[in-house]
Amino acid sequence: MLEKTDNRRILVIKHGALGDIVQALDAFASLRAGNPQAHIALMTSPGFLSLAKMMPWFDEVIADPRAGLLNLAAAWRIRQYFRQDWSVIVDMQCSSRTRNYFAHFVPSNTRWIGTASGCSDPLPDFTGVNNRDRMVTSAKMAGGIVHSPDMSWLVNGAAQTDDPAVMINDKQYAVLIPGCSLAKPQKRWPADRFAAIGNELAARGFEIVLVGTADDRDAVNAVLAASPDAIDLCGKTNLAGLARLFGGAAFVIGNDTGPMFLAARTGVPSLMIMGPDTDPTMSAPKGAAANWLQGAPISKVSAAAAIDALESLGLKPNA
Repeated sequence: MLEKTDNRRILVIKHGALGDIVQALDAFASLRAGNPQAHIALMTSPGFLSLAKMMPWFDEVIADPRAGLLNLAAAWRIRQYFRQDWSVIVDMQCSSRTRNYFAHFVPSNTRWIGTASGCSDPLPDFTGVNNRDRMVTSAKMAGGIVHSPDMSWLVNGAAQTDDPAVMINDKQYAVLIPGCSLAKPQKRWPADRFAAIGNELAARGFEIVLVGTADDRDAVNAVLAASPDAIDLCGKTNLAGLARLFGGAAFVIGNDTGPMFLAARTGVPSLMIMGPDTDPTMSAPKGAAANWLQGAPISKVSAAAAIDALESLGLKPNA
C-alpha cells in the first residue's frame, strides 16, 4: 500500500485506445478518491488530451507521442518526466513500450505498479478479468478506494464545446456507429443490419444519426444507401462533441469500438454488437444502461434480435 503523505506524487500511464481510456475511468476515480491531496498526473496519447483535461481527477496531463526510442529528442523529453520525484508510477497500459520505459528511463528506487520485469509492485494474474477491474486493482495498489464516479463531468463538460455538428433538433434521435478498426473488419456488423435498425427506429419516430471517423466513411455510406434519411456526421465530431451527442440520444447502437464505450459511460441506453473476436468477460462496456449481443460470425446477430435488445433497454414495442 502506498504511504499516504500530503506531498505524494503519482504518475499514471494510459495511452489508449479510446475504449481502454473509457474503461479506465473507474480506476482514475478510485485513485483520486484514495489520494485526495496527491498530485496525480496522467501520461496519455496526444489524441486524448482534450478528453483527459476534462476529467476531474488529474492535476497534470502529459502528452506522450510514443516516438521510437531512437528519436533521441522525444525519448529525452519523456525520460525527464520519469526522472521526476514520483512516489509511485501506475502503469495501466502494461505494453512493451511501458516496459521499455521502466527498463531505460525510471530510477531504480521508484515504485512501479505494472507488469514490467523486476518492478517493485507486480500485478497479479488477470486471466479472465475484465479490463476495467484490472485497472481498478492497480489503482487500489496505489492507495485507491473503489469508487464509481458521477459522470456528469463528461456530458456537462462536453456541453461547452463549440462543435456545431452536435446540434440536433428537438426530435428524439438514435445514434448508429457502423464502423470500427479497419484492421478488424470481422468486428463490423453488416451495413444492411444497421440500415434495418435505422429504418425501424425512424418508423417509430426517431431521427437517425450516423457517426464515425474518416476511416469509417465506406461503412457509413453503405448504411446511407439503404437509410438515406439518416443524418451523416461521419468525420464531423470531436470526442467532446460525441459525448454531448451521446448524452442527448435515446439510444446508441454500434460495433466493438471506442465510441461505444464512451456512449455507455454517459448513461444512455447503448447496445454493442460483438463478433467472436470480442470476449465480453473482458471487454463488455460498462454503463447504467449498457447491453450487448454476440454472434459467431457477427452477421448471425439479426436486426430483429437487436430491436428486442433495445426494447429491453426501454424502446417501446411497436404497436
